[in-house]
Amino acid sequence: MARFFDTRAAYTMFVNATDEKVVIADRIAQEAERLTLSQPGLRIFDAGMGDGALLTNLMRRLHRRWTYVPWLVVAKEISIEDVRQGLARLPDRFLEHPEMVVVVTNLRFADAPDLNVGPTGRWREVALAGTTSAEFGEQISELFGQLAADWQITTSEKTGNPINVNPAVLVLYRQDHRFLLEPLIPRRGGSIRYDLAIASQAYRARTPIERKVGLVLAPLARALASGGLLIGVQAAGDDPGMEIIHGVWPDEKPFQHSGADVVAEAGRQLEGESDLTFPDLEEPIFRFSLHTMPSEEAAHIGTSSVVAAWNAATYVAQIDEARLAEAMSTGIYLDATRAVMEKYGQVWWNDELFLIMRKP
Repeated sequence: MARFFDTRAAYTMFVNATDEKVVIADRIAQEAERLTLSQPGLRIFDAGMGDGALLTNLMRRLHRRWTYVPWLVVAKEISIEDVRQGLARLPDRFLEHPEMVVVVTNLRFADAPDLNVGPTGRWREVALAGTTSAEFGEQISELFGQLAADWQITTSEKTGNPINVNPAVLVLYRQDHRFLLEPLIPRRGGSIRYDLAIASQAYRARTPIERKVGLVLAPLARALASGGLLIGVQAAGDDPGMEIIHGVWPDEKPFQHSGADVVAEAGRQLEGESDLTFPDLEEPIFRFSLHTMPSEEAAHIGTSSVVAAWNAATYVAQIDEARLAEAMSTGIYLDATRAVMEKYGQVWWNDELFLIMRKP
């Protein structure tokens, strides 16, 4: 089977052309109201930081809820391009919420929660000086050259997926808040348990369900603290976005496992973790939408919006580049996309949320 890989252009257009990151951040913040925190503070694990758009939007919402609570935020990301963009979003977060330790790592899921880089891994701890976002931004930018060496990747001969050359961890916090943050600053060889773990689009839709749970969700669930919550988000289909896909590939079925299927498999694999529960949700399905100009909704649909909708639809459905190039060589994709946009007046996609919780 051909593999789907994120391209920078497709990902950037998707993030900027839809409100997915904002909508997911809102929904995660709502579910996080379930949490009851204890000392030394709020501990968050993000299973896929990407460019940091989702994480920093969530940080803003959580700051409103836990304004003066110290945080530890650990984010996993293997792409150095995403690491740079994610870090570039942090200076304002350090200004608004100074009681915060942020960690970025390229470790695999089995090792990432405990930041297990091993004896030869690269561990950088940086205490940011100053009190302004400009100062924080300058010091973070100065790290990019070092991080490019730390975040080198190669391709797995077995799976074809990118893997790290060097296990790496970067720890950031404000120097003037170190005394308060000392209990949350991770130590090499330590162990961390999390109050909130986020697994938003953390695996490929077509990945076998045993691997989705075994390689991604199970390690995160085992890393939950008492009362901790794992929030999973995945694409659900059955929306105008999939109608666009079916206009070109009528038999395409990228979303083969529902949230209920994933939770059932998680229950099987985590049977030994007797204090884990799987709360039901009244409304697990929610939607995000394509940004369109009001003039385009009221009158003709511009080509730029059609291209943005097509890109988002194929990105969500994880269409591989070979089939994508073939479809775009014929022009059929424009007709299929425009037909759906004219039918609904807009384009939206359905996401599905599920929970795994450790009993207090």
